[in-house]
Amino acid sequence: MTANWPQAELDAVRRLRALAAGIPGAVVTERVFDRPLPVVWEVMWDGGRSFAEIQPDMHSITDLTVDGDRVSLHARSRYGFRAHLQGTVRPGWCWLQSRFLLIGMAAAEEPDGRTRVALTGGVRVPTRAALVPIGVRRESTKSLDRLQELVLRDSTR
Repeated sequence: MTANWPQAELDAVRRLRALAAGIPGAVVTERVFDRPLPVVWEVMWDGGRSFAEIQPDMHSITDLTVDGDRVSLHARSRYGFRAHLQGTVRPGWCWLQSRFLLIGMAAAEEPDGRTRVALTGGVRVPTRAALVPIGVRRESTKSLDRLQELVLRDSTR
């Protein structure tokens, strides 16, 4: 019976776009990097080490625990706010949420071997599945700028 059903595979960036489309206030910001996916993703996640460096408001992460693709961590912002983020991280995909925060990162290989990166996230509206839309694109652009610096720095070593 299922043999007649069409099947579609979404890469991580398309999947992030689809999830963000269902969240009021969510904005997806994208950039293409002139490096292969494994190189870009290693800088994006690298076991959580540079995660705080990429996120503009993030000061530090602690208590990182990984169980398969399930991740839990405590984040502290540059302004002293704290969040207990939980979610999924796998190659090319990161979706973390806390009571007041959402962070989504995706990376997918382009046909020419470059890597497309997409980010979304922000402060969650209490009691609603929505994000506060103020400054979201600006913060994501800063994250992509920082990622670009790290990717270029890593590739010159």
